[in-house]
Amino acid sequence: MTSSAHALGDVLAVESDPGGGFTPPGIGEFYPEVLTSFSVLGVGFEITRITIIAWVATLAMIAFLVATVRKPEIVPGKMQFIGETGYSFIRDGIARDVVGPKGLPFAPFLASLFFFILANNLMAIIPFAQISPMSKFAFPLVLALICWVVYIVVGIKNQGLWPYFRDIMFLPGVPKPMYLLITPLELLQNFIVRPFTLAIRLFANMFAGHMLLVTFALGATYLLSVGNFSAVFGPISALMAIVMTFFELLVIFLQAYVFTMLMGTYLNGSVEAAH
Repeated sequence: MTSSAHALGDVLAVESDPGGGFTPPGIGEFYPEVLTSFSVLGVGFEITRITIIAWVATLAMIAFLVATVRKPEIVPGKMQFIGETGYSFIRDGIARDVVGPKGLPFAPFLASLFFFILANNLMAIIPFAQISPMSKFAFPLVLALICWVVYIVVGIKNQGLWPYFRDIMFLPGVPKPMYLLITPLELLQNFIVRPFTLAIRLFANMFAGHMLLVTFALGATYLLSVGNFSAVFGPISALMAIVMTFFELLVIFLQAYVFTMLMGTYLNGSVEAAH
């Protein structure tokens, strides 16, 4: 994140209520203080709390996956069972069933994508982290761009450059005059809308989940601290924070799965020509 983006976060952060009332969370939380900054080839980089959380989540997931296969046994232990179940879930449920007969070589990529998103999403409910890097649009956008490059390269490799773009631009069975309308829409959908919606879906869900959890948690703290009749609603807000945490846990797994499954559908269209 650049220094200008950090400054923007400071400007957009919600200011304290001069009357001493409840101050709701603002988007300034997504622009934390810069811990250190440096430049590479004239490009500026900044490390923030969210950057550290992303590193911790990634390293923790790598360590977990390595631990599951460090001492493989015919009868798997609990750790190995969890790792194998997770990988089999992606391999069989997405690589084989969604991508198709040619999908097994993509199983490691899809599993890595799923576990990376899952690990970073889980940070939204981990104490002392309590924010998912995926709630910063840059993270899911980079993942979407990686997926965008992968399914285009796979499509060109499997079908050839012209056949791949021809099948996208000129759908079979469509009257030729309709190509004036259909072709631009297909190009827009495949090369612009797909990566954008892939990124925005993950970002929006994790952003909204964080804001809900923080709002209920801060609301409970405020209501319990002001005394008088407001304290009656403090436990309700605290209970809602707990309920929303469990709901967020469901969203965490669901969004990792949806992102990976959509990538599987895109790969399906790349490895097999349209008919």
